[in-house]
Parts: sequence; structure tokens; C-alpha cells
Amino acid sequence: MNGLTYKSSGVDIEAGYEVVKRVKKLARTTFNPSVASGIGFFGGCYAIDNKTMLVSATDGVGTKLKIAFMMNKHDTVGIDLVAMNANDVICCGARPLFFLDYIGVHKLNPDIAEDILKGIVNGCKQAGCALIGGETAELPGLYKDGEYDLAGFVVGMAQKKDIINGSTIKSGDKIIGLASSGIHSNGYSLVRRVFFCCADLPLDEELKGLDKPLGEELLTPTRIYVKTILSLIKQVKIKGIAHITGGGLPENVARLLPKGTKAHVERFSWKHPSIFGLVQMYGRVSNDEMYKTFNMGIGMVLVVAKKDVDKTLKALKKLGEQAFLIGEIQKGKGEVEIQ
Repeated sequence: MNGLTYKSSGVDIEAGYEVVKRVKKLARTTFNPSVASGIGFFGGCYAIDNKTMLVSATDGVGTKLKIAFMMNKHDTVGIDLVAMNANDVICCGARPLFFLDYIGVHKLNPDIAEDILKGIVNGCKQAGCALIGGETAELPGLYKDGEYDLAGFVVGMAQKKDIINGSTIKSGDKIIGLASSGIHSNGYSLVRRVFFCCADLPLDEELKGLDKPLGEELLTPTRIYVKTILSLIKQVKIKGIAHITGGGLPENVARLLPKGTKAHVERFSWKHPSIFGLVQMYGRVSNDEMYKTFNMGIGMVLVVAKKDVDKTLKALKKLGEQAFLIGEIQKGKGEVEIQ
């Protein structure tokens, strides 16, 4: 048996890259002078005056929702929804202002909808933003009975002079990783294939290395880093921030790199949560595939000057984060090497 891949589980990352290329060309035809960033960074920037920028992001929870359906537990996926958006705008140094949600469902169940919204409210409180609106649509011809989909949209704000975009990153700078709470909200098509098709495990399976049953582990909410980053940027000069989502470290860190640089990451410089080892073992997934699909225990990456490493690590510890020095910026051609 060949090892499983994200593509064999139904998700073609390369096709996603191609779509982004095509969208960029189309989107540019709508730009006006206030647009300050193209598509492909973590947040879209729009100037509302000479000093102030709005930063927006939109995302969903993905097939992690399938685990919520299986568990009949719906009060945490709303946290994931907020996290996937708020963690993106904070990469630009923007404070999330407000959030809107979309719930598409086969048939509306008020109890389930309320649970979903409780999670969204929880996430908004963690991110310090207001839930100001949303949309709920019953679409019985589109969704299966008992299933739904979630999407979210967040708008943040930052002063133009304070926008973080990686432009000052240079060779010799250091890479710091902030621990994830687990898988977060990416790679679940592969995760479900591994545990529930190949291994045929029950949701209540207690696997070695996990401190909770499998189903509960897989529903662990995505960590929201907003308040940590907002506090940190008042103390340390942060040159670049990457939210580690689909595409893992290789894709997301590469977004930060200026021309003539590369990121060198030491894979044994942090502790990898046990859930990733279990995915790899049961699915015979290659190392490269694991790092291209999952966050591997690093939910957010920061780039700082060498002189600021100790100060940054100490500040993060005081803020309650597990943080690791995981690599450095070197001369290169935009690649992210993990060794």
C-alpha cells in the first residue's frame, strides 16, 4: 500500500494554486487606488485614508465539520471559524474589529444553530471582535440531512505605518514558532481517510499519546493568537507573521519571504503533538506530505531580528504561549527548507 496523500483523499492543492493565479488576474481588474495588497497574502488591505488601513479575510472550517456531525457536537466549530479569519488579519498587525458569519444548512435546527453561534461568540470574544451580522440559509437540495457549512468574514484595522508584510526580512533574521492546539482546521479530508477508512477506528478510541478520545481530539478548537500578537507588537519589532494553515509551513512561510531569501526550519526544534504521529503511522504518510498538509504543531510563525529573539521568547512565555526558535532566514530563492 502506498502512503496516503492529501490529493488521494480528494484535495488537490496544486489545483488550488492554479485557481489563485487566475483569480489574481481577474481581481486586479477591479482594483482602485485604495487597494494596498494583492491576493495571496494573509489579509486584503484597503486604505480608508492616508493613515488607516482596513484588513479583511474570509475562510471556513472545512471538513472538520464532518467530525462535528459524527460527534453531534456543534459548540466548538464556531471557534474554528473565527480563528481561521482572525488569525489571518493579525498577520498584518491588524486588530480585528467585526465578524460576520454564514451558515448554509439542509434544514434549520434551532438548537444546533444556537450551539454553532455559541462557538462563534466564544471565538469573537477570544479575538476581541464584535459579531455584527450574518446569514442563515436552508438549502435542502445542496446539503445532506443533518449537515451544514460555515463561512466567515472579518475586518480589522491598522495604521498604515504599522502594517506587517515581511518587506524588511533579511538573511540572519530568526524564525519563532508558536505552538498550535493540534490539527486546527486543515487537512481533515486526509485525517478522516486515515482514521475512519484505513484504520476504521471508533470516535471513542483512546490512542496512545492522546489525553482524550480520538473524536474529542479531532474537534480541539483552533488556537486564536490575536491578543498575544497585539500585545507582542507593542514590545518587539515583528518583521513578518505567517498563519500556518493549508499548505503547512512550506506554503505559508514562503508568503513572507522577500526576493533573495529562503527560510531554513529545523524540524526537531519543537515538540510535535502526538496526533500528527498517529496520522502518519496509520496512513503511512510521507514526511514531505505531512509538512505540506498540516501545521505539525506550529500554528503561527514570527520573524524577528536576531537581537530580539530572547526578548520575544520571554514576552511570549509571559503571554501564556509555548514558543520555539525553529529556524532562520538565509540567502535563497524563496524556498522553505525543513531539515
